[in-house]
Amino acid sequence: MVRFSILLALLLFTTVAHAELEVQVEPRNDAARKNIEAFIGPVTATSREAMWRLARSSREQALSALQALGYYHARVRPRVTGEDTDPVLLLEVTLGEPVRLDNVTLEVSGAGQDADYFNFPLSRHMMPGAQLHHGHYEDTKSLLQNQALQHGYFSAEFLENRLLIDVEDNLADIILRYDTGERYSLGEVSFSETPFDADLLQRMVPFRYGVPYEADLIAEFNRELLSSGYFEAVQVTAPADLAVDGIIPVQAQLKARKPHSLGFGGGFSTDVGPRVKADWTQHWLNSRGHSRGAELEVSAPRQKITSWYQIPLTPPQSSHLRFFSGWQREDIDDTESQSMVIGGLLQRRLENGWNRSIGLRLEQERYSLGDDSGRSTLLIPSLGFQRTVSDNSMDPSRGYSLMMDLQGAKAGILSDIDFLRLNLAAKGLYTLWDNHRFLTRAQVGGIASDGFSSVPPSLRFFAGGDQSVRGYDYRTLAPTDDTGERIGGRYLLATSGEYQYEFRPKWRAAVFIDHGNAVDSWKDPMKTSTGVGIRWVSPVGPIRLDLARSMSDPDEGFRIHFSMGAEL
Repeated sequence: MVRFSILLALLLFTTVAHAELEVQVEPRNDAARKNIEAFIGPVTATSREAMWRLARSSREQALSALQALGYYHARVRPRVTGEDTDPVLLLEVTLGEPVRLDNVTLEVSGAGQDADYFNFPLSRHMMPGAQLHHGHYEDTKSLLQNQALQHGYFSAEFLENRLLIDVEDNLADIILRYDTGERYSLGEVSFSETPFDADLLQRMVPFRYGVPYEADLIAEFNRELLSSGYFEAVQVTAPADLAVDGIIPVQAQLKARKPHSLGFGGGFSTDVGPRVKADWTQHWLNSRGHSRGAELEVSAPRQKITSWYQIPLTPPQSSHLRFFSGWQREDIDDTESQSMVIGGLLQRRLENGWNRSIGLRLEQERYSLGDDSGRSTLLIPSLGFQRTVSDNSMDPSRGYSLMMDLQGAKAGILSDIDFLRLNLAAKGLYTLWDNHRFLTRAQVGGIASDGFSSVPPSLRFFAGGDQSVRGYDYRTLAPTDDTGERIGGRYLLATSGEYQYEFRPKWRAAVFIDHGNAVDSWKDPMKTSTGVGIRWVSPVGPIRLDLARSMSDPDEGFRIHFSMGAEL
């Protein structure tokens, strides 16, 4: 019996071709050839004689590379070919029968012996009868050690780890006995000096004292601190060597961001044309983490200014109470409106991943809608849920988003009318074989009110535009009054299916079909449009250019739509 261990470097496969080295394997085996080439590396010599001097060491290296893959009876015959000034080392390899696994023992003891993450099934490469491969043996050892580090078993160790090879019988035994030791726990969290109260910082900690160590908890804590908006640099560590009686202190090194920021931006879409935007934010104005800000947005059809004041709750990074006020003016197609609003919004991220918002706002709106005009005062409570799951925030390859918004008012309680408005939206994205993307979206909404004629235009439904039925201009799909002017509908349906093909990195061609309308009755006809588009994932985010045409109203002609923003 022979005890054997070998460096993992032998198992690094590479496609690098060495012009001065040629390996011929019989029977053909690309894995063996590549492993030999990777282990030997470049072979250079100025003459055939010099190349022959390298042949012996190259042969020994080739045999070691083959043994790493289980070939202990291989034969390697070196030859030198080519011109005297341009010699090539040829290794003729005959593999022979490989060593196969006979007995495989994997035993885990200690506090973690019953944990799922230590009771993983062995791969087919580690089952009796499989060909010996030193890399798979080392991978299994590494997996055990990584699981221990991931889940806090910092005193774990191998009681026995042996690879026993009987070269004569072409059999090998693997014995792995691993003791996890005790699992460590997370202790008190200490923070570096910051402008914030200790209470605010401690409320950001997403775990309790004494919780079993998980590397993911430390990573989550790091992300949560960054997402709070208070810090420009965060480093959370839990050094196991500082543990006392199995309790690891957690240390958070923080660098507060500058309290004020001022931003300017602009954009263009076919819905609203060019627009400019300016915003000011005071990310923290006291040690309790309160913040405030204001925003101005101007485009041809819409002008808006808002301000807000925010109080962090628990946990501060995902729950807050925001008070806001704003003024907005719109002049879009057949609708003109001017509104003022003041209110509050309680936002919280729930444990199941949903973001919940509970709001109350007082809104006053003056409007001209077709040949009608009016003024409304509404006290509107609202409830909303939203969730987005994706593998990338800017350019996801798969994921989905869901949204529900419910709001209403009661006549006589600072409101002119009764109404209840529900809006639901969903998007889904899936990518196949890297280049083929499928994007779907659906939106449905409805308003229940005995006085719908008095519902202001900001609450009615319109369809058409970049994010709706693209064969029509922005908000041009809606019921009309007696003069033919669009006045908005009670109900909304907007669905879309899109296929994208990435023909070069960051560039995609798209074809799509949209279906929907804003109507007063579900019996009213829907509209359908199709089109093609181009997508570019720019450094500032995805940019979309679409050419669409209505199938329901061919006389509408073609519509060009340009927009920016993430797809989910």
